[in-house]
Amino acid sequence: MENKAQGLKKRSSILIIDDEEQVRCLLGNILAVAHECTFASSAEEAMRVLKAIKFDLVISDINMGGVSGLDLVPYVLEESPETVVVMISGQQSIDAAIQAMRAGAFDYITKPFGLLHVEAAVTRALAHQQLLEDRKYYESHLQDLVRQRTAEVERLAYFDTLTDLPNRVLFEDRLTEALKRAQRDNRMLGVSMLRVDRFKKMNDAFGHILGDRLLRDIAQRIQTAIGDRGTLARFEGDEFALLHDETDSSEKLLEALRHLNQSLQVPFVVDGHELFTTVSLGISLFPTDGETPQELLKNAGVALDRAKSLGGNTSQFYRADMNARALERLTMEAELRRAMENKEFILYYQPQVDLVTNRIVGAEALIRWQHPQRGLLLPADFISLAEDSGLILQMGEWALRAACTQATLWRKDGLEGLRVSVNVSPHQFQQDNFVETVAQILAETAVDPATVDLEITETSIMENADRVVTRLSQLQRMGLRIAIDDFGIGYSSLGYLKRLPIDMLKIDRTFVSDATTDPDDAALVMTIITLAHNLRLKVMAEGVETEEQLRFLRLLKCDEGQGYFFGKPWPPGEFFTKAIGAGSTEAPVLSCHP
Repeated sequence: MENKAQGLKKRSSILIIDDEEQVRCLLGNILAVAHECTFASSAEEAMRVLKAIKFDLVISDINMGGVSGLDLVPYVLEESPETVVVMISGQQSIDAAIQAMRAGAFDYITKPFGLLHVEAAVTRALAHQQLLEDRKYYESHLQDLVRQRTAEVERLAYFDTLTDLPNRVLFEDRLTEALKRAQRDNRMLGVSMLRVDRFKKMNDAFGHILGDRLLRDIAQRIQTAIGDRGTLARFEGDEFALLHDETDSSEKLLEALRHLNQSLQVPFVVDGHELFTTVSLGISLFPTDGETPQELLKNAGVALDRAKSLGGNTSQFYRADMNARALERLTMEAELRRAMENKEFILYYQPQVDLVTNRIVGAEALIRWQHPQRGLLLPADFISLAEDSGLILQMGEWALRAACTQATLWRKDGLEGLRVSVNVSPHQFQQDNFVETVAQILAETAVDPATVDLEITETSIMENADRVVTRLSQLQRMGLRIAIDDFGIGYSSLGYLKRLPIDMLKIDRTFVSDATTDPDDAALVMTIITLAHNLRLKVMAEGVETEEQLRFLRLLKCDEGQGYFFGKPWPPGEFFTKAIGAGSTEAPVLSCHP
């Protein structure tokens, strides 16, 4: 075997096989300038070479002693399907060429051969070989892509894309198998449904990107806490499910859940924000609470709803009477929808007082539901249900229109300059058409915009700061005043508020109620008032109920106050009578309680 190699650049590799040295040398002289040429004097020698080296092109004589070139072709193609074979022979007949092609050769060169003839045949053969290589690459790439996409589709069918946890489908499958084992072994099995308390508020405050990161971190921490003692799955949103298939008592299950809760007590740090989370849990047990995956999941969900209704951060085992509560909630949602159609909602108004002049300067519009059977219901009885069902948008628009209409009527009846404050839900504020809706209501009711305050929660202003600034600026240009409601319980800072076009902060009642007994709350109220005034913002204190609280707020030069010390929420007519009775100026100092 002879080998001629020239240059460092990778060139096409050619194996030249002929039992005549003169022919090998001639072909080598023609081809070795542009290609890597290897030589063999027989088919047998060529086979040994082909075992070790892959060639782009094989040029072989047909008639050689021993194995013929025609018998060699199938061997070459089996060893390397992308290798192209060109046969050479002294036979000039068409039959010889056809015989070579049938054996698997790509082309046929007759002896004696000329330079141009050989170069042209080799060029064609190498071009064909490149096509075969390309086809192999793309077929292989396509197969890899199909396998990858198939694996992705299969994973999407069974795993959650955000947390990489099992999804509902896979969880129910594992629960089905666990139930078979539990039935066979006559042992207990537990299913827990879990939701993150206040997650929607945090998601609204910081945005969905941070919310998703928080969910991933929570999932990882819970997974670490339970280890291999159960299956954790994410269903949707902030809802997770836990399968406890290695427990023999409710006490051991509770112990595992306490360990889970302890793991969540350490705050999460996401994008520089320190977030404290708690969870609510609903638990159902096999066989007492159900014998199928559907029954156990449904009843765990009912228990979870009960835990959430108790304020969260608690665990509830399923009880049969919980189904009645769940049915009651569904019934109330249907009644809530009918209430909008039947005009069962009314607005009450609570006085807002200037703490310097003691004058009534405004009234906060507070929604009530005049239920046909249950009587007058407060917001705590139905607002969360309205938010969950989406009715809060329709309800919020109605409340704004009704309050603006009432303000117009009061002005005509002599209550000049009285401001009416209307609460705006986060979901309502984030609607794309919110500004247009407000402008339409102002026009329809012919209200003076200077007499309308919009109270917006902290959570509403935390997502997409540029968009919030633009929206608040548009509302202010209409002549409206903007107040940040329940300030102090959210996640904003006065540094952030400095960027916002707002007019007032309303200190949350939880700080005001303890300000005269708790030094920490007193310091917080003082700090908010001082810094707000430095930002040229007015401050209103909510929940003023005692004269001692009023003196404390006046000492700190708080601008306005609202609470039962000045008056409870009244129907429009009663509010008008009391306001007119006070000469429209002097606020009646009342210690009335509902």
